[in-house]
Amino acid sequence: MEQILFYILAGTTLVAALLTVNTTKIYRAVVYLLIALLGIAGIYFQMNYDFMGAVQLSVYAGGVMVLLVYVIMLTEKVGEPIRRIAPFRRVIAGITVLLLMGLALFAIWKFDFQTLGDGSPVTVEQVGKAMLSYDRNGFVLPFEVISVLLLAVMIGAIVIAKSKIQKNTDQ
Repeated sequence: MEQILFYILAGTTLVAALLTVNTTKIYRAVVYLLIALLGIAGIYFQMNYDFMGAVQLSVYAGGVMVLLVYVIMLTEKVGEPIRRIAPFRRVIAGITVLLLMGLALFAIWKFDFQTLGDGSPVTVEQVGKAMLSYDRNGFVLPFEVISVLLLAVMIGAIVIAKSKIQKNTDQ
C-alpha cells in the first residue's frame, strides 16, 4: 500500500511539475506548482521526515506560493496567456537543465555522506539549533540571504508594476 501511495504522489508531482512549465496561463502555472510542492511534502511525510514535510508545507507551499500569487497579481494580468517561448530557447533551456542535473548528480555521487555522531536519528531540536547557530555547520547566513533575495524580488515586482501603471496612465 505504501508503494502505491508513493507512486501516486510521485506521478502527481511529476505531472504537476510538467504542467507548471507547459501551461500558457500564469495562474494555472502557480496552482500546478502548488500541487507539485504538496506532492513533495507528501513524499517527505511518507518517508517519516516529518520536519522536512512541515517545512515544505509551511515555507514552500505556504510562504512562497503566497509571495508568487502576490507578485503575479501585481505584475501580470491573470487572464492573459503567457508569451510563447521560441523553440531555440527551449532547446537551450533543456540543454542547460540536463547539464545542471548532471552536475548535481555528479556532486551527489562524489559527496562522502556521513551520519551524525553515533548514527542515531536527528531530532527536531538538533535541527533547530543547527539552523540558528553561527558556527561552521550553522545555517543562519543562508536564511538571511534567502530573506534578502525574497525582499529584492518583491521590490522588483512592485517597481515593474508601478512602471506598467505609469505607462498606462501616460497614454
